[in-house]
Amino acid sequence: MRHVKLNDHDQRREGSTMTTRLLSVTADILDRMSRLSSVRDQALIDCRQTVRWSANSVRAVHRGHLGEAASELAQAKQLITNLLEDTRVHPAIYWAGYLQDAMKEYAEAAITNAILRGEPIPEPIELGVEDAAYLNALAEAASELRRDVLDSLRVDDMTRAEDLLETMDEIYGQLVAIDFPDAITGGLRRTTDALRAVLERTRGDLTITVGQRRLENAISSLEARLEQER
Repeated sequence: MRHVKLNDHDQRREGSTMTTRLLSVTADILDRMSRLSSVRDQALIDCRQTVRWSANSVRAVHRGHLGEAASELAQAKQLITNLLEDTRVHPAIYWAGYLQDAMKEYAEAAITNAILRGEPIPEPIELGVEDAAYLNALAEAASELRRDVLDSLRVDDMTRAEDLLETMDEIYGQLVAIDFPDAITGGLRRTTDALRAVLERTRGDLTITVGQRRLENAISSLEARLEQER
């Protein structure tokens, strides 16, 4: 094979062409990375705000401030909906973790609101969240119900306390049967284990309270009978 030796002029021209090419390629990459970085920065801000609004909604519904809870949840819904639309075309951001956490917090707020309002639990497709985020949210929403069980016990609303405990138990029963690797479920096993601990403490509190109420009623009945016999 014959090799053609380039003269100095040709070598300079080839080097110039390669430099121009590299500049063009790197400029395109830097432009894409710059746009991706901007999307990421905004996503982080929106995720934090979604988490705040979701947490505020949960606190409000626990206190019985249903209007405030609905308002905070609606803001979280609008933000997370826009956020998912903006990041779905950027897998590196969509699956980075913080977006999944925001989904979970929003779904937890939506599920908690639905349960405490006596409404059907929303499905993942209604909320627009991923399945793994939804399942973890379901477990955490069930754990949130402990507060409402205790509040019901304080005002002697045993029926509500028992109904909420039954809901916690039903959710746990469904989640504990899900047996997939953590890479698929987003660490659901750990969240379910945490729910089990909360469920057992709550069951214990309810059992003790029921026993105390029965004892108090028995004592009151005995005192009334003794009073009549005097």
